[in-house]
Amino acid sequence: MKILVINSGSSSIKYQLFNMENEEVLAKGLVERIGIDGSCLEQETNEGEVIEIETEIENHSVGMELVIDSLSDDENGVITEVKEIAAVGHRVVQGGDSFSESVVIDDDVKDEIERWASLAPLHNPPNLMGIEVCEKLMPHASQVAVFDTAFHQTMPEEAYMYALPYELYEKYGIRRYGFHGTSHKFVAESVAEELGEDLEDLKVITCHLGNGASVTAVNDGKSHDTSMGLTPLEGLIMGTRCGDIDPAAVPFIMEKEDLSPEEVDSLMNKESGLLGLSGVSSDMRDIGEAANNGNERAELALKAFNYRVKKYIGSYAATMNGVDAIVFTAGIGENAIGLREAVCEELDYLGVKIDKEKNDVRGEIAEISADDSEVKVFVIPTNEELVIAQDTEKLVG
Repeated sequence: MKILVINSGSSSIKYQLFNMENEEVLAKGLVERIGIDGSCLEQETNEGEVIEIETEIENHSVGMELVIDSLSDDENGVITEVKEIAAVGHRVVQGGDSFSESVVIDDDVKDEIERWASLAPLHNPPNLMGIEVCEKLMPHASQVAVFDTAFHQTMPEEAYMYALPYELYEKYGIRRYGFHGTSHKFVAESVAEELGEDLEDLKVITCHLGNGASVTAVNDGKSHDTSMGLTPLEGLIMGTRCGDIDPAAVPFIMEKEDLSPEEVDSLMNKESGLLGLSGVSSDMRDIGEAANNGNERAELALKAFNYRVKKYIGSYAATMNGVDAIVFTAGIGENAIGLREAVCEELDYLGVKIDKEKNDVRGEIAEISADDSEVKVFVIPTNEELVIAQDTEKLVG
């Protein structure tokens, strides 16, 4: 079975085509700048063949047609016709409390995705647009929605509720939902496999550290708590997102800076985080280089990021009454050797010990804890697209 995995953004389409007989990625690509000058497609096959197309891509329908044409290209394609694609798995950011698992898409599912769009206005509408375009262009293929929030629907009430008037939860669904669920699920299951244990018997803390970042406590194989909340803004310091702040700071800033709700939202989501603290960049590599060259604000940004990660690990170890394994994943987690060491070196009270030689690794599965560490520490590259493909196959296979 061949499954196409789609992540449809407001001006982009990321995609991967899987052969599920061996879970091989036949091709992957990106359509970007949809509806904007300079739009293009770039695709690479598993044999290294590259297709690059620069053309006007006025909407997502045109973009998906380009994807299909590239996948079935006579010279560099990987399929002969679109009907070889049996199903399409769609990443959907916000499913609220309507979905605790992936689902085959029908009209009711699309209605729910649209209903929850107010909590993810930058994500759900283009996710839904991608679904509708694929339904039109591939009517023979089953369509499946895989939700970022689904894995976290096992959180207990005391973990996901905010101490606001309960009526606001009843009226608007204001609560913690969490995100990066497919990534946290994948690496938690992977570490159990590495340890030769059942995930249900482990207490695992997964650290998805990228431009967007979150930490999740996985207890008895289920999400017990997670750092992101109603939106992806809560929790860790991120590339451009502020993470946890005093809510009273919001009206204070609005008054002092004469900002509208939209402007202060943009400030917290796009101008804060590592970028706002360092004044250098939202990219951890740039910040690390600046810190090494004596930039004090860049050094502060690094320390603040590490501190927040350590704080969440400590709090989740407390709420689970222990931890068996800690996992680092995503762009920063998989590649920032010094950051992993800095985060773990002050977790010795939990029994965490890092082996510096083992920790000298990037982008591959590795145990980086010392042999006598009571808590095992791993680097595991995430693979959200594979999770989406696997869930899709289970539902339509």
